[in-house]
Amino acid sequence: MIMEDSVDVILQEKTLHHAQERPLVMAASGAMLMASYGLWTVFALPGFRKVPTSLKVPYLPSSGVQTQNVMRLLQGRRGCLADLGSGDGRLVFAVSSLGFQCTGFEINSILIGYARARARWMGIPTAAARFVNEDFWKTDLSRYKNVTVFLAPGVMEVLGRKLEQELAHDARVIACRFPFPHWHASASEGQGLDQAWAYDMATVRRLLT
Repeated sequence: MIMEDSVDVILQEKTLHHAQERPLVMAASGAMLMASYGLWTVFALPGFRKVPTSLKVPYLPSSGVQTQNVMRLLQGRRGCLADLGSGDGRLVFAVSSLGFQCTGFEINSILIGYARARARWMGIPTAAARFVNEDFWKTDLSRYKNVTVFLAPGVMEVLGRKLEQELAHDARVIACRFPFPHWHASASEGQGLDQAWAYDMATVRRLLT
């Protein structure tokens, strides 16, 4: 009888302890959710309002490994480079060190401001890395010999048609994580989430015809 009473007391104490912990856990979870929503509102939502629903892509920064893979695929290349959806500018900064004249296209004004401030702080001239608050979907990209993209898979086919119409024969396009669905890659680096593919427009057009 004494042992049964002791077990009941222990169970009651554990139940009371968990009941006291539950509101704290729920409050902490709610705070984390609100903080995540706040960050999304600041960094992603401003750009989302400017783009048609079918072409919206969330901000997702590239990893260090992914950036290194892109740089390997750009070896031996020169000229102007466009990074479509440049985010905080990390890929532009890395690629500009290879001698490219880079333009980062970004519709989120907060990310643009951050990238420009960081470029000034790093002492990178605008001739090497500049950031424009423009919608690349509405921009003629024909002057760029190199294009890098890290976008959602749902827009890659549409983007492919745009680049087929605008880019020069000797241009190279590099896609991070998500390949172009109907293009033949000339080379690739990495694997899994960090994989990147290089597409030479001359080869792409030849195999599509």
